[in-house]
This record gives sequence, structure tokens and C-alpha cells, in this order.
Amino acid sequence: MEKEKKTFYITTPIYYPSGNPHIGHCYTTVACDAIARYKRMQGYDVMFLTGTDEHGQKIEQKAKDKGVTPKQYVDEIVAVFKNLWSYMNISYDRYIRTTDDYHVEAVQKIFKELYDRGYIYKGEYAGKYCTPCESFWTETQLVDGKCPDCGRDVIDAKEEAYFFKLSQFADRLEDLLLNTDYLRPKTRAQELVNNFIRPGLEDLCVSRTSFTWGVPVSFDPGHVVYVWVDALSNYITALGFDNEKYNDFEKYWPADVHMVAKDIMRFHAIIWPAILMALELPLPKHLAVHGWITFNGKKMSKSLGNIVDPLVLGERYGADAIRYHILREMALGADSSFSNEIMINRINSDLANDFGNLVSRTVAMVIKYFGGTLPQEREAADSDREFISMISGLRAVVDDLIDQTQLSNALAEIFKVVSRANKYIDETTPWSLAKDESKKARLASVLYNLLESIRVTAALLTPFMPTTMPKALEQIGASAADTAYDNLNRFGVLPAGVTVKKGEILFQRIDMDQEIAALNEMIAKQQQAAQKDARPAEGKPEEKPQEKEKPAQITIEDFEKVELRVAKIIACEPVKRAKKLLKITLDDGEGERTIVSGIAKHYTPEQLIGRNIIVIANLAPATLCGVESSGMLIAGDTPDGGVKVVFADDLPAGTRLH
Repeated sequence: MEKEKKTFYITTPIYYPSGNPHIGHCYTTVACDAIARYKRMQGYDVMFLTGTDEHGQKIEQKAKDKGVTPKQYVDEIVAVFKNLWSYMNISYDRYIRTTDDYHVEAVQKIFKELYDRGYIYKGEYAGKYCTPCESFWTETQLVDGKCPDCGRDVIDAKEEAYFFKLSQFADRLEDLLLNTDYLRPKTRAQELVNNFIRPGLEDLCVSRTSFTWGVPVSFDPGHVVYVWVDALSNYITALGFDNEKYNDFEKYWPADVHMVAKDIMRFHAIIWPAILMALELPLPKHLAVHGWITFNGKKMSKSLGNIVDPLVLGERYGADAIRYHILREMALGADSSFSNEIMINRINSDLANDFGNLVSRTVAMVIKYFGGTLPQEREAADSDREFISMISGLRAVVDDLIDQTQLSNALAEIFKVVSRANKYIDETTPWSLAKDESKKARLASVLYNLLESIRVTAALLTPFMPTTMPKALEQIGASAADTAYDNLNRFGVLPAGVTVKKGEILFQRIDMDQEIAALNEMIAKQQQAAQKDARPAEGKPEEKPQEKEKPAQITIEDFEKVELRVAKIIACEPVKRAKKLLKITLDDGEGERTIVSGIAKHYTPEQLIGRNIIVIANLAPATLCGVESSGMLIAGDTPDGGVKVVFADDLPAGTRLH
């Protein structure tokens, strides 16, 4: 009788489809996908869940603004999410939508059960509410009067509501966070306890009456179930809890890993465990919290205009290169900075130079010196032992790091062996051995050792780069049996007379200057198109100029999205390869930033250094002629065709204008 497989259940958060996905969504999903693939390789029966959180006031409002129903609106965005996951080779087993009938049914039952158990009661909510985050806050939780999560303005809210007795679970939650390994990294546990539990955990508002786009409370139809009960319950409803759609809750629950970004850590570390405690269900084993992919230290956000479209990146660099880059750059719990320069350097150094070059050089030497098939005769050397030990010991190291959800470190360990293999080539000089007929056996040993290093590293990299690594393994003549998990901690698995074959270049090296120039051209065209669309029609010189159209009206909310700040110019120099551009270094009161401005024909650096100017501080970064510009200065056109910068020398750097 076949032994039953061990199970492994991993989840992403369900994403809020208020807009198209970006590279930040990609990180969480690709990370979970890599872990799921690795666990399948280990022989686990894996359930990998992702999906979308489709209810709430913000969705209702966005659909209204677009003139469609909320369901029509989310259907369109969900299709984009699914298309991206297909492109990025995401191997999810189940996709849940909170608009799915079975989920709605289950959420109503869960809400009613919590009510029947005495954990939900009716009251009135009066306090502060952040619509973008769909979060209620007390006055003391606000930061400078704004939402502590996103920094946006909050509104006063007062309505009849149901509340969950979150306060009853304070002691158990503190114990969970401080005395178990539930939260990863553990360093965040004390922060949660100090900020949310010890000051006094308040009961949680879990229903709304001010909008209708949500799951109706079955016994009080004027209320809809608030997002955190609705959305968080997906992790169990997707397995069939309180519904008949699926029947594998007993098989997979509790989850082995919930992975989320740090901005929703509180809901998964405090609210979700409390709900499970109230339902008397087992708690998830681990909550892995990662940081943000940032631009100049700022989280990617549609309101900041710094979204990166992963499909665009994938078209230029390939999905596997994007997967590798984002997983390699972000250590668990920390933020990672994104730029095209960082990505290109990573692709060139790790993938093209180190791994790709290792495969192509090794295969080429086997073909050149032995016609593609190694001879059986071997000659080992004492100097091989350390290299062979690294290869055979790699799997255990990677296993441990995968279990700790430390993907960046796992990749680093694999590439230590890749680097060591390249060094091994330099040490053994196969080209010199090939010149001496008596050294053919030694040459065959050296090349076999290199092929084995590729077999193990490529197999362990396959969960991270599932498209490219099989091509590398095919080139070195490795079979499926050779790359089975049970063979990845052994050396000498490839047949002694292994046959290789030349294949395509795995990772093309990117010319940094040409690529940045191409990206700058793309940015310039986008800017020109935007300016053309915004520019009023001009009359011919001999004709009466057409009356300018009035600019479209904006709301106060639109204006509040623009951050105007005073900054002091501390350095200024011309941009190479661009006669019109100046590279300006600023002190904006919070640190240094660089902007690029096309005012070189109108101002010299000496005229600007030391002056205070006004900048749009939250403009999406753009790279111009190789220089990343983070903001834009305010200037006006003069009647003679010139440009005049608006100076603000009477205001200190850091002053915000409104």
C-alpha cells in the first residue's frame, strides 16, 4: 500500500482588486509559488491558495465612478490578476474570490456561529475610518491625525454595527506572539504586542450599514459582514469549511504558512488568530511577514504613481529573471529597493555571468574535448573533495532555509556553489589539461564534477525559475530521475558516460547603457504623449489664437494627493549626454533626493546652489539619461520663451505647502 503523502498548505493574502496588480503583488505570490514547488519536489501533497478580496466600500465606489456594477468591475480586474499569474508561472491549486457563492454561504455561517457563541454583539460604532484601508481606528491609534497604516486622512464614522469581542483574547494573543514561533520574523512580535495589545485591545467592528457591497448578515440583512471577517475566512472556506464546494478542510488545515506583507500583518497576527480561537479551530503554524518593494524608500502605491507593471518587465527580461530578482533582493521582514539598474545588474552578474556562463562553458568543453560524451575513465584529486562536499551538502542547507521561508538566503547558498564551480574551472584549467593526452582522465573528472554541480544547483533552482532550469538540465544530459529530490544530496548521480548537447543561451547579458537609453526613450515618449494630450491647441501666427480650454476640475482629494515641499539645493551639475538637463541634489527636510530638470539653458549650477525651491515630492521616479529623478521642481514660462524657477528662500527645507 502506497504511503500517504504529508500535506503542506500555503496561502498568499487575497488581493484587493481596486486596480491592476504590480510587482509588489508579484513578490508574495512568486515567493509562495517557489515554496509550493519546492515542497512538491520534496514529495508533499501541496495546497497552494491565492485569490481576491472583492467586497467593500472602495470597490463599490470605484464601480460607481466607472459606471458598472461592482461585480463587473472586479471581474475585469480579476482577469488581469489571473493573466499575470499565468505569465509568471504561478502554480496555485485553488483560486478563491470572496464573491464566490460557496464563500458567501460559509461567511454567513461563520458570522452566525460567532454570534451564537457570544463573541459577536450589536452596538454602535463612532470613531475614525480609513476608506482606502477599510480600517477603523481610535483617536489614540492615529499618527498625526492620519491612518497609521497608509498615512491618509480618516473620516468620522458613526453607524449601528456588530462587534467581535477581540479584547477577550488579549492574553492568548500575546502568548502566541511572544512565546511561539508563529510569527516570522519573530522581531516583529514585540512591536505588535507593544502597539496593539498592551495599550488595551479593543473590540472589533465586524459589520457595516453604510454600504451594501458585501456579504449580508443572515439574521440582520441591513448589515454586511465587514471585510476582516469576510476576507480572512477565505483560508478555511476555500477548503470547504461550512460549505459543500470542497471537502478537504480536515486534510490541509491548519495552514503551514500564511505569507503577507507587513501592512496587513496586524490583521493576520491578531484578528485572524482570535477568530480561530473563538471558533475553537487550530491556529496556522506560521505567519511569514515580508517587507515592501520600494522606490526611494516609499512603498509602491497607485496614489504615489510608482507602480511597476511586471508584465512590461517580463516582456523585456523574461518571467524567470523577474522571479529570481525579486526573491533574491528581499530578505524576510526587510524592504527591498527596486530600480531597473539593480535588476539589470542582478541579471547580468548572477544569471548571465555566473550560472549561464557555467552551463555554457562546461557543455562547450565536453563537446570540444570529448565530442559531447565523457569517457568512463577518471582521475580524482584531493582538491576535489571540498567542492564535492559543497555540492552534496547543499540540499540540506536549502531545505532548512525554505522551511524558515528565507528564500533570499536559500538562493544565496545555491549561488555560493555556482560561484565555487566557476572558481573550480579557474583552478583546474581544463584547457591546459586538454593539451596533455595523459591528463584525459583527469579532464573527464573535472568536467564531470562541473556537470554534477550544475545538476544539483539547477534542480534546486527549478522552483524559483521553472522555465529556464529544465533547459539547463537538458543541456547537461540530466534525466528526471537524476534530478529527483532524493538524488540532490548525492554526488555521482549522472551516468559516467553522460552525453551533453549545446542549447540556447539561458540568460542574455543586457547592455546597461543601451537598456537604460531604451527605457529613457520609453519614458520620454510617455511624457510627450501625456503633454500632448494635456496641451491646448495653438493657433497659427497669422490667426487669432484659439481660446484655451479650461483645465479639468479636480476635487480637494485629488489636490491632496500632490505633495508640495520646500527643498534646498545642495549640489548641481550638468547631466552628461544631455545639454538641457541639470542633475540637482536636494535636502527636502527628510533626507537627500535627486531630481533632473531641463533648465540648463536658463540657469547655471552656481545660480541654483544654496537656493530653496518648491518640488513635487511624491512624483513617480523616472530615469533620465542614466540619472534617477525623484520629483519635479516648480517653474513657470516667461513671455520671452524662457523659464523661471519659483524660489522659496524664506521657507525652511521640509516645509509642506498647501
